[in-house]
Amino acid sequence: MTSTQLAWLIRRHGIEMTHISGGSHIASVLSVADIIAVLYADIMQFNPEHPKWDERDRFILSKGHAGAAIYAALAESGFFPSEELKTHYANGSRLSGHVSHHLPGVDFSTGSLGHGLSAAAGMAFAAKQDHKKHRVFVVLGDGECDEGSVWEAALFANHFRLDNLVAIIDHNHMQSLDFCEKTIELESLSSKWQAFGWNTLEIDGNDHDALRAALQSAENELHKPTVIIANTAKGKGIDFMENDILWHYRFPHSDWEYDGAVMQLHRSKPDGIEDPYTPDGISNPILPGEDADIFRDHTMSATYAPTWMQKGDPV
Repeated sequence: MTSTQLAWLIRRHGIEMTHISGGSHIASVLSVADIIAVLYADIMQFNPEHPKWDERDRFILSKGHAGAAIYAALAESGFFPSEELKTHYANGSRLSGHVSHHLPGVDFSTGSLGHGLSAAAGMAFAAKQDHKKHRVFVVLGDGECDEGSVWEAALFANHFRLDNLVAIIDHNHMQSLDFCEKTIELESLSSKWQAFGWNTLEIDGNDHDALRAALQSAENELHKPTVIIANTAKGKGIDFMENDILWHYRFPHSDWEYDGAVMQLHRSKPDGIEDPYTPDGISNPILPGEDADIFRDHTMSATYAPTWMQKGDPV
């Protein structure tokens, strides 16, 4: 399966999983889909028939709220039947709302932000100590980089020259209720990682060729960990979800939200795959009405701000 096909399937599964379960974070799933797809289709070494194969590359999705993306990638890669994806968020399911290590192919449970890079650095350090050749990949959110533990791990990884460690930041420029820069100023993100001693690459994170090139070049970097700042669009692939913070927590409800998302994906479906849920699309999709809450700025800074912030006064 190509990375383009896998990315589409991750998005389609993500729409279905969050729709069925009423689960959150579909926009985060959509933004990270290309990164996950390139890793699983083109870069990482793994064996779905032997999930604990010692020579496999390790992977941690530190932004565990986007867990539907990794669940979809694992199912499509053969770790478990894709039919199980329909149990996402269900009581007793292995597919919890945030990533669970009880699922084959998952090396580390995540959800509480700021821990993934520390665990990945520990795995990479252990591999160095044991003279093992596998690599460790970790995907972080940009808002997650507000966590102090991220920078402690960054210092550790540089100090021990963990060139078998690759961090990818899903830099969709939004977090929780607003843009990153309106929450806690983050830029220049690239300069920060360089100052911490990392080999730093900045790319278009929705471009599969750019992702492949960056991940392949990281393999040749000696004596430095690598961070790839992957600039993405939150909600990528569904126009009314793109760069709208509403969809950080919202799921596609029945009616025009679900129908619109499915039909937009159908129009971009690559050759060689089938939609496992609506093979022929939706025959009479419901369209958004005049009162639909769509294409609006839902950020906290646009919808609410204290008086001092409105005036531009310092804190």
